[in-house]
Amino acid sequence: MTLEEMKRIKQERGYSLAQLSDYSGVPLGTLQKIFSGETEHPRYATKQALEKVLSGENTEYAKPDKIQKVEEAAVYDASRPKKQGEYTLEDYYTLPDERRVELIDGIIYDMSAPSFVHQHVAGVVYSMIRNYIDLKGGSCLPMFAPVDVRLDCDDKTMIQPDVLILCDRSKICKWGINGAPDFCLEIISESTSRKDYIKKLQKYTDAGVKEYWIIDPLRRMLVSYHWKDDYLPHMQPLQGTAGLALYDGELQIDLEKIASLIQDYPAGGLN
Repeated sequence: MTLEEMKRIKQERGYSLAQLSDYSGVPLGTLQKIFSGETEHPRYATKQALEKVLSGENTEYAKPDKIQKVEEAAVYDASRPKKQGEYTLEDYYTLPDERRVELIDGIIYDMSAPSFVHQHVAGVVYSMIRNYIDLKGGSCLPMFAPVDVRLDCDDKTMIQPDVLILCDRSKICKWGINGAPDFCLEIISESTSRKDYIKKLQKYTDAGVKEYWIIDPLRRMLVSYHWKDDYLPHMQPLQGTAGLALYDGELQIDLEKIASLIQDYPAGGLN
């Protein structure tokens, strides 16, 4: 159900956002951001809760005088906190949409909004990859965050790589990707460096990701792991170009362009 369809049904039934919040269990603040267009990609559980109300399949929801809470709606129940390491996908999906997190081995990692440089670099790298694959008529799919990746196919981990390449399309689900991508890129900041350098490195290795890149704007460095050929990291400054091992080095990323983006927006623009 698209946003326009939701708006149309809401108007036809005369629902206020407050009523829709009561019927669906989705927080009012979350609904305001969705219907204003501020939140372009609501969580899957949030959309499910809204569609259940607006689809009209359950007549109890269609009556303004019947206020029912949707038990599985996207509201995080802070009254029953868990310890880090105990969280599951159920908790991940019930967090408010405006709270950006990753779930790794049952631990919830809060993610601050990405900086301008972070987004710009991710977009440029994605475009370079996309252009190459399109030119060659390749079947692999490049994607960039936010896209949910259930890396281990279990209920304890859900991550969002900054850029990825997926060649096995059978892993694509309605909500995201179920399994390991072939290539992952992370653009780090001071707040994510430990997670990206250590935790995600181990997760990607164990899950079978073929190639992992880390762009470190603070150190002006690229760190890459090509597990097909070598388990040692390859480190190089953001100079010249670097080729993806996934494409035998033919797909070249212009590191000079990335360096220039970082140079144009120093200091506060990096975090």
